[in-house]
Amino acid sequence: MDFDLVVRGGLVFDGSGTAPFVGDIGLRDGKIAAIGQITGRGAEEIDASDRIVTPGFIDIHTHYDGQATWETRMAPSSNHGVTTVLMGNCGVGFAPCRPHQRDMLVKLMEGVEDIPEVVMVDGLPWNWESFPDYLDALDARELDIDIAAQVPHSALRIFVMGERGAQHEAPTADDLAQMRALVADAVAAGAFGVTTSRNMMHRTKAGELAPSLYSEADELRALMDGLGDADAGVFQIIPAPANDAESEFALLRALAEHGRRPLSFTLLDVPNQPGAGWRSMLAGLEQARRDGLQMRGQVAPRPVGMFFGLDLSLHPFSSHPSYKAIADRPLAERVAAMRDPDFRARLLAETAEDSNPVTLALIDAFRATHEWTDGPDYEPRRETRIETRAAAAGQSVAEFAYELLLKDEGRRLFYLPAANYSEGNLNAVREMLGHPDTVMALADGGAHYGLICDASFPTYFLQRWVRDADPGDRIALADAIAELTARPAATVGMTDRGRIAEGMKADLNIIDFNALRLHVPTIRYDLPAGGKRMHQAADGYVATIVSGAVTYRDGQPTGVLTGRLVRRGRDAAPAGAGDPAIPRAA
Repeated sequence: MDFDLVVRGGLVFDGSGTAPFVGDIGLRDGKIAAIGQITGRGAEEIDASDRIVTPGFIDIHTHYDGQATWETRMAPSSNHGVTTVLMGNCGVGFAPCRPHQRDMLVKLMEGVEDIPEVVMVDGLPWNWESFPDYLDALDARELDIDIAAQVPHSALRIFVMGERGAQHEAPTADDLAQMRALVADAVAAGAFGVTTSRNMMHRTKAGELAPSLYSEADELRALMDGLGDADAGVFQIIPAPANDAESEFALLRALAEHGRRPLSFTLLDVPNQPGAGWRSMLAGLEQARRDGLQMRGQVAPRPVGMFFGLDLSLHPFSSHPSYKAIADRPLAERVAAMRDPDFRARLLAETAEDSNPVTLALIDAFRATHEWTDGPDYEPRRETRIETRAAAAGQSVAEFAYELLLKDEGRRLFYLPAANYSEGNLNAVREMLGHPDTVMALADGGAHYGLICDASFPTYFLQRWVRDADPGDRIALADAIAELTARPAATVGMTDRGRIAEGMKADLNIIDFNALRLHVPTIRYDLPAGGKRMHQAADGYVATIVSGAVTYRDGQPTGVLTGRLVRRGRDAAPAGAGDPAIPRAA
């Protein structure tokens, strides 16, 4: 046979943003070997007529740091056409880590990323200490998609400073030198960069702030200097959304100027931020580009939303004393208890009690949620808020919510559009998506198992902003595919993927574009120790191919595990001067 696999007759979008073409693609030895009208035969062939063919999608903002060590499928991202993920974002992760520091990192990840402690205790093998050790452990794994890693600041701080780091003490000159050297060593071993967070919501479950949060500019510069010493890697940062956007951007720009390395950051339309902060950050990005700095905002394509429900991490009564007493029971038993009139009266008379102010704030925010019934609704109308419906019914929010929570035997979901929906529409999102200095990201796969299910971003993006968008808002399909492939690859320096071209990695999607559809998330107890997580199925993915082999057919795993660790340097070059040749969605 001439090829291992030939994909025939599809409408090929090569990731460059240029017009598509009908053609064949021949794959051999994990690479794209031929494109065009192929006369040779493949050991396997797929008829892609009336389908679109794209590069595999690349998600540069995930948290599969733990999941990649205990299971082979990086679901739910791998159910949505994603073939490469970059993890270690937001300054949290599990390496480097000394044995006596493991509990600190577990508790931090539990709070920041909503991964239950029992899941990590049962699932993490801890067969590493240094960050290069961690990469070696990942290198031995066989997965359904490729993974790549970044060095998390909070883990690094604890590794160097121990309890001093966890307690937010200022680092000594020696501490800074060690952090700088460890970043350089990690990047030399294959890390794609370093990450940190300034978001005050990032806390342990008990409410303690993440170690990175009070870090001064000299510590952030030390991390950036580590990238400079390695002459490679990207600096990823979560700004402080409650701060003035202009002063926060000034800090980001100063870091980029100091290190002259690419920097990306979370860019959101944040409720109650002074002014339209995201607009001032866009203006700052434009000026930075004119000044030769490599800065890019990571943008979500829909509201950054949270789910509430009896079978999830939070609901209006999850921190009430009477509910805590039954919280560990199976769902059916909890529902039965809540249907008891005496229990109901007792619970409604209580108030939430929790040491974490973020938890209390989220519970209070339930009043602004929307009940999901027939299907996903990511753009709900304000009049369907629970608080509005409760007022119309002449009930308190708690009374009204109590009965709704018991629907579907306790499985009813409630959606809170938090960031990116401050005006009750997605106009800000569209403006951010259309900017030349942003990239679509922030799906957070591998985290927030019982609170957020945004790993479906790629499917939503293609549905909402391409196929189903109003003409004035529509993003051209060729541009949208570039946004999911070549642009994120270029943002972090993955030069071997994200394009359909001879010699590139053979990661592809074959998609029935008109059939793309998202389902309502479901809850499965399939994590270590029986932990729960949300899954969100999608229709329309005919096949996903990783390293030349079909890993998913019609949304179902084939059992093929051709995904591996991607090391910067060995498998992809460092991020360079950006990607000006790739057209931008307009």
